[in-house]
Order: sequence, then structure tokens, then C-alpha cells
Amino acid sequence: MYLATTGRRDVSPAPIGARRRVSATVLALGTVSLVTDVSSEMVTAVLPLYLVLGLGLTPLQFGFLDGLFTGATALVRLVGGHAADRGGRHKRVAGLGYALSACSRLGLLLAGGATGWIATALAADRLGKGIRTAPRDALITLDSPPDGLGRAFGVHRAMDTTGALLGPLAAFAILWATADAYDAVFVVSFCTGLLGVLLLAVLVPGGRRETTGESHRVRDLAAPLRLPAVRRVVLAAALLGAATVGDGFLYLLLQRRTDLAATWFPFLPLAASAAYLLLAVPAGRLADRTGRGRSFLYGHGALLLALGLLLAPLPGPLLLVGVPLLIGVFYAATDGVLMALTGPLLPAARRASGLALVQTVQALAKVAAAAGFGAAWTLWGPRTALVLALAALVPALGCATRLLPPGRAEPSPEPPPPSPPSASPSGGPLLRKETS
Repeated sequence: MYLATTGRRDVSPAPIGARRRVSATVLALGTVSLVTDVSSEMVTAVLPLYLVLGLGLTPLQFGFLDGLFTGATALVRLVGGHAADRGGRHKRVAGLGYALSACSRLGLLLAGGATGWIATALAADRLGKGIRTAPRDALITLDSPPDGLGRAFGVHRAMDTTGALLGPLAAFAILWATADAYDAVFVVSFCTGLLGVLLLAVLVPGGRRETTGESHRVRDLAAPLRLPAVRRVVLAAALLGAATVGDGFLYLLLQRRTDLAATWFPFLPLAASAAYLLLAVPAGRLADRTGRGRSFLYGHGALLLALGLLLAPLPGPLLLVGVPLLIGVFYAATDGVLMALTGPLLPAARRASGLALVQTVQALAKVAAAAGFGAAWTLWGPRTALVLALAALVPALGCATRLLPPGRAEPSPEPPPPSPPSASPSGGPLLRKETS
């Protein structure tokens, strides 16, 4: 059932028909992400109700806090990646991020109606997410064979999305059982977050990883850009991110086109998440076979089709099925695939900081895109904003096609270190387990 593997690129290829398997570390990180996302999405699902209806915040105050909640991770990712690469402390830095997010639930519980303390708690949650993301993704790339990274990230993202689906269901079940006691949601979310930290400590291999001895100064955060292949990926991610319409806007546009009742609106993101969950692993495996850069471009092609559907004179039921499905395809073909594409291009000593750099550039580009789309909607209406988004995404796709490496084998600057020979669930080999 289990096979020990070295994960090196110079081993002989697997025989035809053999199934690639995912390392125990990836499965452990996926379990941690699943549990943590249940904790996080429990809060995210009830936050608008709690802040606006429960505490009576104005829409302007909620808008400020929501922007803080979603946008505070961009630059802190660089800090997390840099700290993880110094001495190979990937697990330790990721654990700090998970613990900070878990403790933020207590902050919401103790804040009462004080807007400042609520903002601090939300900022702590997003800071924790920003700190842990790059070290976690670096662990996946370091503990997976280069030719199986797409599948590894697909499995991880599928498990992560499972938590995102279960979190809102758990939150509303608690509210129903406790007669809208939001404090109960925060307590359960805190306990679930602590369970995620415990699982990370127990299941994910620990200890420092070997480093090359090179310096890791703050001013060297942009050092991965010295590699031409990394520069091309960063530029492509920035161009496509700046032309990406956020899924929140797409759900609002879909609701307007179909006159969907407000009570059914929360099911739109759930439908997209379900599609993402089902497609993440197949999309990752396909990216490994046909080329991750190509898959990343195809994912943005799905977003282009979603924008086109919203402009086309199509019946409402077709839009309600097609748009969420295309959003799920977009995330399945781009989220983990971008990390799988970038990881082998980076030296192991700068893996976390390099991934953090790509994530930060892409996140800042998407923030700019959201601001631009919102301004266009306000000034000229939703249809004109959609047309402008299409006009921006088409040339961005054309430029990215010339930038991203073609084919299925992206070069790796150095082979990953061989796995230790002995097995242990807490610090042993790269055991790769067959998953469906």
C-alpha cells in the first residue's frame, strides 16, 4: 500500500500504468489545512451577520473591516517566507501562523462591540494566514517529486477546500442549536484552530532542513528575481492578476442577471467551491502531464469564458450552472498549479521566500484589479466594467502565453535532497500513499 520514494528527478521513470502517489507530508499538511479552514470559514460565514446585524456596524465600517480582513496578507507573506528560509524553519514558521490565526478567535470573543479590537483580531487572523502560506507551500514542494507537484498541490487544495465547505455548515448549525449565540461559534472555532496546530506539530515532519549557508538578508527578498525563469512567472502572474475579476464581483453580477433571491446568494460560492474540490486533483495531474504553465493559462481562459457568459443573452439557469462551474475550473487550474510551476524554478534555500514573492505580487495585482473594476462599475455600470475586464484579460493572456515555460518539464535549479530511509509518521521518509 505504501512505497518509499526518493523524489529525485534522476530516477528511472515509472512504468506505464503506474500511479503516482502523494507524500505523507502533503496528506498531513492537507489535514491541517482542512481543520484550519473549518475554523476560519466558521468565522468568515457569520462575520457579516455578526458585525452588521449583531453589533450594528454601518456598511462603511464593515467595508473597512472586510478590506482589512481580506487584504492584510499581501506583504506579510514575504516576512513569513524569509523567516522560513533562514535556517530551514518551515514548519516552525507555519506553526506560528496557524497559532496566530487560532488565537484571533479569542480576540473576537473578547472584543465585544469595540470596532478597534475587532479590527485587531481580524488583522491577526490574516497575518497568521500570510505568515503560514509560503512555508507550507514550500514544504509541499520540498517533500514531493518535481514531476508530481501538480498532483500534490491538487490533493492539498482539495482537502483545504473541503474545510472551506464544512466551515459555514458547522457555523450555521451552531447558530441554529444555540439560538444565534455568536460567542459559541467563536469558541468552537478557537478549539478547532488549536486542533489544527496540534495536528501540524504531530503529523508534519519537524526539525530544520539543510541549508547552503548563503545569507538571508531582508534586502535579498527580491533575490529570486535574478533567475530569468522566475522573473517570467512573476511577470505573467502580475499581468493576469491585474486583469482578474474577483469572484465576489462575479457572484454579484450573476445575482443581478438572474434576479436570484438574496436567501440563495450564499449557495453561489458553495457551488464554485464544490467544483474546485472535485477538479483540483484532476487539474493538478493534467498540469503535470501537459505543462503547468499551459494549465495556468487555461485556467484564466475559464475565467474569460465566465465573463463572456455574463455578457451573453443566455437563460438564467444556464448562467447559474455555468458561471460557478467556470470559477471552480479557474481556481483548480491556477491556485496550486502556480506554486507547482514556481517551486522547481527556485533553489531549496530560497523556496519559501520565492513562493512568497510570487504570491505577494499576484495578490497586490488582484487588489488593484478589484479597485479598478469597482471604480468602473460605479462610474459606468456593470456591463461596461465587464467589457473592460474582458478587454484587459485578452491581451494579458497573450503576453503570459509568451512568458510562461511551455511543455511538461519545468527546469529545476537543483535536485531535492533524498528522503531518509526509515519511516515515521512524525519525522520520517517521504512515504507516498495512493489517493483516489
